[in-house]
Amino acid sequence: MKFIEKLMSIDRRIIYILIALAIIIPFFVPMGLPIPITKEVESIYNYIEDLGPNDAIIISNDYDPQTKPELYPMVKAIIRHAFDREVKVIVMTLIVTGVGLAEEAVKEVADEYGMVNGKDYCFLGYRPGWGLLILGMGVDIHTQFPTDYYGTPIKDIPVMADIHNFDDIDLVLSFSGSSIVVSWLTMAKERFGQNIAWGVTGVMAPDYYIYLQSGQIVGMLGGLKGAAEYETLINKPDTATAGMDAQSWAHVIIIVFILIGNIGFFITGKKNLKPNI
Repeated sequence: MKFIEKLMSIDRRIIYILIALAIIIPFFVPMGLPIPITKEVESIYNYIEDLGPNDAIIISNDYDPQTKPELYPMVKAIIRHAFDREVKVIVMTLIVTGVGLAEEAVKEVADEYGMVNGKDYCFLGYRPGWGLLILGMGVDIHTQFPTDYYGTPIKDIPVMADIHNFDDIDLVLSFSGSSIVVSWLTMAKERFGQNIAWGVTGVMAPDYYIYLQSGQIVGMLGGLKGAAEYETLINKPDTATAGMDAQSWAHVIIIVFILIGNIGFFITGKKNLKPNI
């Protein structure tokens, strides 16, 4: 009884410290907790796994810094897989705040693999008016992006030599914390038949399962878990995998203290209800 009462009166700062340790330690000491693979993530992996050196994908980084923790690991995992398969990677963004994030992701992974801008991948950057831009890309990407982000004419970029419109693109992947992903579906998929896949935040994912069930998109990465699943599939654990470890252990500690609190309340509550005789 006294032990329970002591736990009930534990200094809340101790709880904060335990939660902080549970979050920080996995980033330095991986726990190796199992990450089950869902069908919607595996379908994207299988699609890219079937591509090769003559194929190309577009990665549209349609997110801003506030959703970076969930979406940035997804982008890196997809680019790593594409580079493993020697697939041509075209990176762009439909929102101006996504430019720096897009460039950072592709440069980081390109440095890992020794990939060269213009030869193995192309960073197109940003153009305004995403609706008309997507429709225009379906006709001619070169007219929508006369130059890449660095000012090099598209016609002078080797990786873009045989890529003119969506007929030359095997898959478009949009990563976003907003409904921009649906614009790719309505304008690129429905108008031009382009295959589409999404990466969205965890809170968005449940609303978009209807597009998976209808077969309108190839697959979907949902939140940090989706990113961790893809890291597992390509056997390259990174920040998403560590983040899932941190979340899991933090949740365990929270559940333990909830149980202690409820047990303590039940016991002390019964004690306090005893009549004074």
